[in-house]
Amino acid sequence: MKPSKLRTVIYAAPDIQQTRDWYAQAFEQAPYFDEPFYVGFDIHGYEMGLDPDMAVPTGSSSVAYWEVDDVRTAFAQLLALGATEDEGIRDVGGGIELGVVKDPFGNRIGVIQMGKQEHA
Repeated sequence: MKPSKLRTVIYAAPDIQQTRDWYAQAFEQAPYFDEPFYVGFDIHGYEMGLDPDMAVPTGSSSVAYWEVDDVRTAFAQLLALGATEDEGIRDVGGGIELGVVKDPFGNRIGVIQMGKQEHA
């Protein structure tokens, strides 16, 4: 297998309306697809989906990292919306900083700020 890029991330949504509303506020946008069986957001060409019937338990070991301009601000905003800290912000080398929170539904969300050389 030789994947070309990340295309879709799907999070468990035990209460689809509550989960949709939380992500709409956290990601500062409305979904483009909103049905009782699936809610989809277009995040700069990537699909973030919410699935009320997801068989994988919430809080699995997988983490999708969403790139942000300021990891500390994004982390604080998610916590202010009711997320809880899972892995604190840390520098992983090259000026790259990341952290992980758990949304109110148990899903893990990573935020990452790339090092200066990545944006040069």
